[in-house]
Amino acid sequence: MRTLGHITAMPLLPEPLSGLKELAYNLWWSWNPEAAELFQEIDPSLWKRFRGNPVKLLLEADPGRLEGLAATSYPARVGAVVEALRAYLREREEKQGPLVAYFSAEYGFHSSLPIYSGGLGVLAGDHVKAASDLGLNLVGVGIFYHEGYFHQRLSPEGVQVEVYETLHPEELPLYPVQDREGRPLRVGVEFPGRTLWLSAYRVQVGAVPVYLLTANLPENAPEDRAITARLYAPGLEMRIQQELVLGLGGVRLLRALGLAPEVFHMNEGHSAFLGLERVRELVAEGHPFPVALELARAGALFTTHTPVPAGHDAFPLELVERYLGGFWERMGTDRETFLSLGLEEKPWGKVFSMSNLALRTSAQANGVSRLHGEVSREMFHHLWPGFLREEVPIGHVTNGVHTWTFLHPRLRRHYAEVFGPEWRKRPEDPKTWKVEALGEEFWQIHKDLRAELVREVRTRLYEQRRRNGESPSRLREAEKVLDPEALTIGFARRFATYKRAVLLFKDPERLRRLLHGHYPIQFVFAGKAHPKDEPGKAYLQELFAKIREYGLEDRMVVLEDYDMYLARVLVHGSDVWLNTPRRPMEASGTSGMKAALNGALNLSVLDGWWAEAYNGKNGFAIGDERVYESEEAQDMADAQALYDVLEFEVLPLFYAKGPEGYSSGWLSMVHESLRTVGPRYSAARMVGDYLEIYRRGGAWAEAARAGQEALAAFHQALPALQGVTLRAQVPGDLTLNGVPMRVRAFLEGEVPEALRPFLEVQLVVRRSSGHLEVVPMRPGPEGYEVAYRPSRPGSYAYGVRLALRHPITGHVAWVRWA
Repeated sequence: MRTLGHITAMPLLPEPLSGLKELAYNLWWSWNPEAAELFQEIDPSLWKRFRGNPVKLLLEADPGRLEGLAATSYPARVGAVVEALRAYLREREEKQGPLVAYFSAEYGFHSSLPIYSGGLGVLAGDHVKAASDLGLNLVGVGIFYHEGYFHQRLSPEGVQVEVYETLHPEELPLYPVQDREGRPLRVGVEFPGRTLWLSAYRVQVGAVPVYLLTANLPENAPEDRAITARLYAPGLEMRIQQELVLGLGGVRLLRALGLAPEVFHMNEGHSAFLGLERVRELVAEGHPFPVALELARAGALFTTHTPVPAGHDAFPLELVERYLGGFWERMGTDRETFLSLGLEEKPWGKVFSMSNLALRTSAQANGVSRLHGEVSREMFHHLWPGFLREEVPIGHVTNGVHTWTFLHPRLRRHYAEVFGPEWRKRPEDPKTWKVEALGEEFWQIHKDLRAELVREVRTRLYEQRRRNGESPSRLREAEKVLDPEALTIGFARRFATYKRAVLLFKDPERLRRLLHGHYPIQFVFAGKAHPKDEPGKAYLQELFAKIREYGLEDRMVVLEDYDMYLARVLVHGSDVWLNTPRRPMEASGTSGMKAALNGALNLSVLDGWWAEAYNGKNGFAIGDERVYESEEAQDMADAQALYDVLEFEVLPLFYAKGPEGYSSGWLSMVHESLRTVGPRYSAARMVGDYLEIYRRGGAWAEAARAGQEALAAFHQALPALQGVTLRAQVPGDLTLNGVPMRVRAFLEGEVPEALRPFLEVQLVVRRSSGHLEVVPMRPGPEGYEVAYRPSRPGSYAYGVRLALRHPITGHVAWVRWA
C-alpha cells in the first residue's frame, strides 16, 4: 500500500504489571539482571529476536501471556525490582560535582540501541552508567542515528556486507524532548543557504539523561534529514555536517532545555565545534574574543582516543569556510585567528583539525592510558612550540569498564556471596576483591559459561552457513565445531590492519603444530571492519581464507555481526583474551578488562592499558616494549613470541589439572588478574578520576568568571613579551664533585606590570634517563640566580628559560629559551 503514516499502539498492561513500562524506559535494567530477567521471562524467543529491547517486547508480547503472568507471583517480583530502581534514583537525587555536559558521537548502552560502532561508543556508555552509579551531576549529548550502525553479514569467503535497518524511536526506550508547552523542542543550525532544524530524544540511563539529536524532521529537506541517518556516514561533507549538529546543535539544545553546564567534556574530537559555539555565546554577552576564549577553555575537557595522526578528523579549509563562513565575526575575531584554532600543516597543505580545535579550546586534555598519554604528548608537541615534550598539557585517565554491564549475572551473584556486601557498593576498591576465596564453584561457573559460548558459536555459525546456502554437510559440521572442554581463546574487536588478526598465521606450520598438538586449543574471532576500510575488509577475508586453506575450521571460527550482545558472550566464556595490536597503536582497549572480570586471562602485546596493568603474574605478555623500525620485523618478532607463550606457558599451565579438575596454578593467575584488573580498570575508578578533573574545571571556570579583568589585562600585555629577551650566564660543560653549579640569567626589555606576577625564570635539568626537573631561579640585584646540585649521580643536560604561567590554571602558557 502507499503508506501515509505510522501508528504505534502502546500496550495496556495489566495493572499488576504496570511497573514494567517504568523499567523498560530506564536503561538501568540493562545492568541489573533481575530486571532483564523479568522481560526475558515474558517471551524468551521475542527477547532474543528483538536484541533484548524491552519496549519492543512489550509492544509485541501476547496479551494472554501478560494476563497469565499477572495471576502468578510475577507481579511481586516486578514490584520489588521497580522499587529497587526508585530507591536507586532517590539515593542519587543529591548530585556530586559541577554540572557536566558529556558529548560523544556514539553511545554503546545496549545492543538494542545500535548507535555505536565499537570501543569509543561502549566506553561512552560505560562512562554514563558509572556517572549514574556515582551520582555525578552529568548530562549526555549525542545523535540518534535512525539507521544506526550496520549489521554485518559474511559470505562463505569472508566478504563483509553491510546491512542497515531503520530504527523506530517509538519502539525504543526514548522520550521525545518537548518544550514547556508540550511541543517537540526545536533548535536550528545555520547551513549554507538554509537552517537545519533539530529535535531530540532523551534516553534515561539510571539517574543520567542523555539527549540524542535528530535532523529527521518534516521541516528539513530529504537530504538534510539523512544527515543523522547513519553513524560515521562516508564523505567529508556529511562528516562536517554531523559534527556541526553535535557541537553547535548540542550546545543550543542544552540552552533550550535551560541547562548551563559548568564543564563540557568532549569524548574525542567529533564535538569540538562546541568550543566555537561557547565562544560565540560569550562574545554575545559582551566579552572580547580573547577573554571569551579563556572563559570557554576554563571549563572544557578533551579526551583523545586516537594514537595516530591519520585517525583525527580534519577538513579542507574551503569546506570549513563554506559551513562556518562569517562565524568568526560572531566570535569577535577575524578569519585567520578563527582558522588558527584548528589549523594543521600537512605535507599536501593546510587543513582544519578537530583535535587541534579541541585542544585549543580546552584547558584540560587527556589520553586514555598511560602509554597513550605519552604518545599524545609527542603527537601534539608541535602545538606548544618551545615546550619540552613532557610538559605538553595532555595527561591520561586510563579507561575502565562498567562492572555490572559486562560481568555475567552468575558470577555477579557468586562474587557477591564470596566478597561480601562492600564489593557491590565499591567495585573500584581493591580491598573488596577477596579473590583468594574463589575456588571450585567459581571454576564450575566458568566451565558452564565456556559451554554456553560453544553453543552460541554453533548456533550462529549454523545460521550463518544456512543463510549463505551452504551444503547440508557444512551445516552438520557447524553443529559440532569447538570442544566445550578445550582451552578457548577469544579475539573480538574492530577489524583494522594494525590490530593484526592474522598474526597467528605468520608461521602457519607452527600454528598447525600447536592446534594439533597434545593440548586442545581453539579460537573464536569476531569483529567488523569500517564500511570504508577496504584493507580491514581484506584482512577479514584473509583470515577466512587461511583458516580454510589450513583445514582449521573445526578449531578456528569467525562469527559475523559483532555487537555488545556477542561481546558479552565472548568475554563471559573465553579462557584467554588475545590482543595483538602493533605497538603503540592501541590507545587503550577495554575488551580485555571485560574478559578479566569474568575470569579470563589476557594474552596481549604490551600496548594500551595492558602495558600498565601487566605485572608478570596476572596474565601473559607478547614480546616486550620495543617499537620496531620495520613493521615486518615487528610482526615476525611478535608472532614468534606469541607461539612461544602459547606453547610453553599458556597450554602447559592450563592443562596442569589436579584432582579437583582444574589447574591450581591457572586459578592462582586468575586470582591475581581479578585482584589487579577488577578494581583498577573499572569505570567507577575511571569516572572517579574524571570527577577530580570536572571539579578542577568547574573551579577554573568560576575563577575565570571572577577574574575577567585580570584575564583581559593579561592578554592585552602578551604582545609586549616579544620585546623581552633572556640571557644566561652558565658554566657550560662541567663535572660536579659535590659543589653546586651556579647559574645566572638576565632579562632585557620591559616586562608589562600585568604579566610580572606570572613570569618565572627557570633552570631546566633533564637526566639522561628522561627525568625532568624545573628549578625556579631567584631574583636578585643583578638578575636571577640559582645554585643547583643534582640529587644523585648521573649525566644531565640543562637550559635556562623564561616561562609565563596562566593566571587561572597556573600551567606554563608560554616559554622562551635563553
